[in-house]
Amino acid sequence: MNRLQRLLIDNRGKGLFRVDNKAADEATIYLYGAIVSDNYWGDAIAAIDFVKALAAIDAKTVHLRIDSPGGEVFAGQSMAQAIREHSSNIIAHIDGLAASAASWVALAADEVVISPGGMVMIHQAQGIAIGNSGDLRETADLLDKIDAVLVAGYAKETAQSESQITDWMSAETWFSADEAVKHGFADRVAAGAASNRVTSAWNLTAYDHAPAIAPPTVTEPPAAAAPPAPTFDNTEHLRRRLRVTEAASA
Repeated sequence: MNRLQRLLIDNRGKGLFRVDNKAADEATIYLYGAIVSDNYWGDAIAAIDFVKALAAIDAKTVHLRIDSPGGEVFAGQSMAQAIREHSSNIIAHIDGLAASAASWVALAADEVVISPGGMVMIHQAQGIAIGNSGDLRETADLLDKIDAVLVAGYAKETAQSESQITDWMSAETWFSADEAVKHGFADRVAAGAASNRVTSAWNLTAYDHAPAIAPPTVTEPPAAAAPPAPTFDNTEHLRRRLRVTEAASA
């Protein structure tokens, strides 16, 4: 199993792709899931569905809300190109995570806004190869070409040097919200309370350096107050015993 397959299997059943296009001037696309080329993986988000949905929108502004653990690089490229060619003003909102291919999609938007607890991750292209030495070399050459495209694209969008992007990709780098803005992967942090906690709930064990995600804080309801101890007024009981004793004595 390669890393992409593991990522998709680990996160099966968690995806959401929805388009709200009822308002005249604004539309919202929810890209909450892994990015794939087709519908084989069920609730993962297929590039063909995304591109068709975006093409059908003619609103002045499109809000692209992203929380994605990544996916297929060419599927992400298809989505990104559709975003660049669209006539609407597209604002990408990184609500949780824009990892791998999802970071490429986000940067294609006209503006990128990241939540205080959001993150961006970039890394080198990965794949799987079976065969002889020639087959493996061909795969390695293809991955080098893909990395070159990614490096050039990230450098252009972020205004970072290609050598810096290369180093970050080689290290599988995870950027906090503030770091994403500082290094050009987002334009601003969304209004809200500052947070160092990742807001996503994806299984990210397929990656080498994924941050630990703390479980949600559960506030226990206050314990019910103990019922008051029963009171017992024994005055009448003592009176009855006194009358009985007096009668016996008589």
